Amino acid sequence: MDLVPSPSQTIGPFFHFALTVDRALGCLAGPEAGGERIHLACRVLDGDGAPVSDAMIELWQADAQGLYNQPAFRGFGRLPTNEEGCCVFETVKPGRVSGPEGVLQAPHVNVWLFARGLVKGLCTRIYFAGDPANREDPVLALVPEDRRDTLLAHPDRENPGRWNFEIRLCSGSETVFFDI
Repeated sequence: MDLVPSPSQTIGPFFHFALTVDRALGCLAGPEAGGERIHLACRVLDGDGAPVSDAMIELWQADAQGLYNQPAFRGFGRLPTNEEGCCVFETVKPGRVSGPEGVLQAPHVNVWLFARGLVKGLCTRIYFAGDPANREDPVLALVPEDRRDTLLAHPDRENPGRWNFEIRLCSGSETVFFDI
């Protein structure tokens, strides 16, 4: 007997059909939002390192003061990836937010990823490489030290104000995903 996935167990091949094309959803911070303005480039790669051109990424984050959903700051964005598996969000670098028992968390962005082949979205976080608060973050501390780099965005040396983050769906360098 051969076991073949039924349509209810797979996503696709039409996953990209209803992806949002409203680029305004990639702007999380209005012009009046305070803080360091950044571009956050997210790139999705499959197990072979090939770009996933029809994924959708949702971001949630606090503003520069660590507050969610302020008048000048929506804090939510959603974009599809392009042919290179990439999408770029306009936002501000988030501030620290209070976590369990009042412990401050390092600046981070919450990520929800949808893609063909995933019955359920994947949840991860983006932290910023070099931020001293990363050493104190209670969630990042749960991740084995040798895997933490999969959660770090790195500054783009050629484009000041741009941070690059890769989401690897599988392989030895797979991004850490959280079971929530």
